[in-house]
Amino acid sequence: MEFKISNSYLPFGTSGNTDIIDITPQVARKVVESGLTEGQVLIFVPGSTAAITTIEYESGVVRDLKDAIERLAPTGIPYRHDARWGDGNGYAHVRAALLGPSLTVPLIEGRLVLGTWQQIVLVDFDNEPRDRKILVSVSGS
Repeated sequence: MEFKISNSYLPFGTSGNTDIIDITPQVARKVVESGLTEGQVLIFVPGSTAAITTIEYESGVVRDLKDAIERLAPTGIPYRHDARWGDGNGYAHVRAALLGPSLTVPLIEGRLVLGTWQQIVLVDFDNEPRDRKILVSVSGS
């Protein structure tokens, strides 16, 4: 078995303000396109105001996640970043740092190893819409 890496990007337009987008079908498509069946899949969002995580993508828990994030790093309070740069998105940087920019998912027999109710999501915390390019790096055989 030869070890290979397949890198590709997925474009997503977001609305910002803790926009949560299920990207599981698009990631799964990139896995199929890679031709690899055993290994791991790294999903990474470049930038400091967005994150990648997993969640059951249903409206109740999506709202619960948004509410929990608001409690952890609320909008409407002073952030030193805002004082320095004046862009009003200090909370977005803190939120993104808490969740992190990447996720690694095992790949077995050509399938992402996810739970029945587990989806991969992009979370954009910025205070305005953004065009995001998500890196999907499939490595293995």
